[in-house]
Amino acid sequence: MDPGIICFQHCGPKVFCFTLPESCPTCHQDLNAADFSLLPFRVPYPFIKASQYPCAVVIKPTTGDFLNDYHNSKDLHIGVTTSDGRVVEFDRQGLRNHRSAHWNQCLLLEQAPGPWWEHWDEVLGAVSAQTCWSPEIYREDTHNCFSFVLTFLVTLGYGKLSGAAKCKTVFCENFIIPRTSSAGKYISLYRRLKNGVYVHRIQ
Repeated sequence: MDPGIICFQHCGPKVFCFTLPESCPTCHQDLNAADFSLLPFRVPYPFIKASQYPCAVVIKPTTGDFLNDYHNSKDLHIGVTTSDGRVVEFDRQGLRNHRSAHWNQCLLLEQAPGPWWEHWDEVLGAVSAQTCWSPEIYREDTHNCFSFVLTFLVTLGYGKLSGAAKCKTVFCENFIIPRTSSAGKYISLYRRLKNGVYVHRIQ
């Protein structure tokens, strides 16, 4: 899923690309014989595959993916993973515990360490067994994926994560906004590169 954005600096501004060009797009010098002021490196990819992160809280766009479809005004969908990497999510279809390709490009909000995994699964099983997570009771604005995850986290009793989960606003401020803001920079960069090379000139 990682498109492989490369960054380098030759004669001044930083240059971003998917494939290293033969010549510098700013001064047109042959890069094969050039001295770089910043050697080419791969820009860290901010997204993860949920199944590879056990006992974690993850988010993705409700529709589409981050790189191509996401905008700040669009809704996000939140879920948690089990110790074996299955995603548990609540939406209009009710509560689901499954493996899905829809979670192959998501953001990691937090992951519990190994000693917590057994307790995590036990609490997740108990919360999932509650009758309030049926399709009939689902409400897009008031009883949704966020309601399920926050209920689970408060019940879990896992430090600052569970403390923040007692208030939707605090949870968003502490765990969601920092991750989406950081990812937003990568998304913007990726979209600029659809035209080829992007030269970042500081104003």
